Amino acid sequence: MHEQYQRIGYWHMKTYKWFTDQHIWPRGLPLDRILSPPRRESHAAAPARVGVWQGLANADPDVDAIYRLVIDKPCDFDERPPLVLGSGTCTPFNSQNTAFLRELFPLLYLPALVTFRFTDILRGLIAQPIMWLYGWRLGFTAATVVQERNPHDYLDDFRQEVPCYLQGGAVIDAVRAVVSASRPIEANLLAAYEALARAGIVPPAELPLVQAWLEDLGTARGRPA
Repeated sequence: MHEQYQRIGYWHMKTYKWFTDQHIWPRGLPLDRILSPPRRESHAAAPARVGVWQGLANADPDVDAIYRLVIDKPCDFDERPPLVLGSGTCTPFNSQNTAFLRELFPLLYLPALVTFRFTDILRGLIAQPIMWLYGWRLGFTAATVVQERNPHDYLDDFRQEVPCYLQGGAVIDAVRAVVSASRPIEANLLAAYEALARAGIVPPAELPLVQAWLEDLGTARGRPA
């Protein structure tokens, strides 16, 4: 938990731009936000309950296919203070160099029936509105690893990333409409996937997998899910 944090008061923002002046953005950022001017407030001396930390990666960070097809420059991030988002502020985070607090382990579920380039982004968009209910925040740190990326077919990456560009806002809206602080995290996770299935963002076949995940997690913790 860091006493200094940066609050950003809108849905999507340029988390990478907090750590570099280079024009770069994280995979999963909606396309209409890429050129939006960053809006930043001053640091606030207040405690933050960080439930998920996303560490950045130098050299070849996690960016989308559009960045690699159009710009494709490596990036070494600056050493700057951690960035912690306020409640109601949502931004993409991935499954690379990411740590979840034990209390939030149910939110580790990776959807199995969406594209590979969307699965961890979708997980993060679902997790954040649920985290806000219980006072948990998402935080970013400067790079702690160096990534040497395997060769990819960038056009295939782009095809898999299309849901990130088109459905991010709908995911957040659908989840926020059905979750409640009066229910446990597990019930909210299932409710979120039920809403996403109704919206056509995940197929109905995803629901039994979520239920199986929660049952296995409950067994591992020695209690019912």
